Amino acid sequence: MTGSDDMPEDGKADTDNRTARSGFFTLSRRSALEGGAAIAAAAIFADASSPAKTATAAQSAPLPVASDQALTISATINGQPVAAEIDARTSLLDLLRERLALTGAKKGCDHGQCGACTVHVDGRRVASCLTLAAKIEGREVLTIEGLSDGAALHPMQQAFIDHDALQCGYCTPGQIMAAVACVAEGNATSKERIREYMSGNICRCGAYVGIVAAIEDAASKMERG
Repeated sequence: MTGSDDMPEDGKADTDNRTARSGFFTLSRRSALEGGAAIAAAAIFADASSPAKTATAAQSAPLPVASDQALTISATINGQPVAAEIDARTSLLDLLRERLALTGAKKGCDHGQCGACTVHVDGRRVASCLTLAAKIEGREVLTIEGLSDGAALHPMQQAFIDHDALQCGYCTPGQIMAAVACVAEGNATSKERIREYMSGNICRCGAYVGIVAAIEDAASKMERG
């Protein structure tokens, strides 16, 4: 029997030709290991020398406002007059959270699809992630932080507690703000209407039964004054 070393030269040439035509190349285990080590080392040194890998504080620092994009807005937020210089592209959600430290409204999807960022502008609910901060000029904004009356909880806040209408709590500020608007706009007259109105507010924990019960409970108290 002829070993592989005894393969005729024309056989080897035929194999080489097939390899070349197929576009493959041969790579030894040693070459693969050496190449992998070189790539890993390059990545480490590149990471260490990259100016992007700085301290967390530097990463979280607000970007400077370009002079051609800057504007000053004045609005009333939770009953207090507020004036701020902002980038024209700033969302209301980012203004509230990053500039004013009002972090109740949450950035859930950032596409207006989950309702976690719900606040009120002139008494109507809005998705603050889709609302330009420039649009609140001269208007009144209410967030979850301004909903209670001092130490006394708003009836909707208390109803959410009483009916266990939350689990993790991440979506709860947006749920409550939407629920208050639901009652104020006359849509809390039945379970079906409540569900329809609140369909834009997603609770990934599935506390919907408690949310509907809380809105029904709070509605009667809010309507009484």
